[in-house]
Amino acid sequence: MSERTTGWLFRGAAIYGFLGLPPLYLWPLPATGAEFQLGFIGLALVFQALFWMIGGDPRRWLALMPFAVAEKLVFGLPVMALAARHQANPQLVLGAAIDLLLGLLFAWAWWRGRTAN
Repeated sequence: MSERTTGWLFRGAAIYGFLGLPPLYLWPLPATGAEFQLGFIGLALVFQALFWMIGGDPRRWLALMPFAVAEKLVFGLPVMALAARHQANPQLVLGAAIDLLLGLLFAWAWWRGRTAN
């Protein structure tokens, strides 16, 4: 994956996140655990800034890419595991699938960038 393609990948992921995450603040809050929902959204938004930064100079920020992969997996994998047991909110499954795809692409970009240096 070229450095330019990697930049577009991370910047595109950031835009996707910046557009998709803020509306989650408008979802009804659970009776208990609202701080977890709000904390998740806020932390995910912080990571969009990291994706944007990586996209601006992928070679410079190569060492941060594994954290970007982890950010995608810590949501995508548990939601898919819950979905397999019919315990996940169906509205979240598509987002989890997209996160897993982005996580794989991030890992590939990191691997290619690592072997190119």
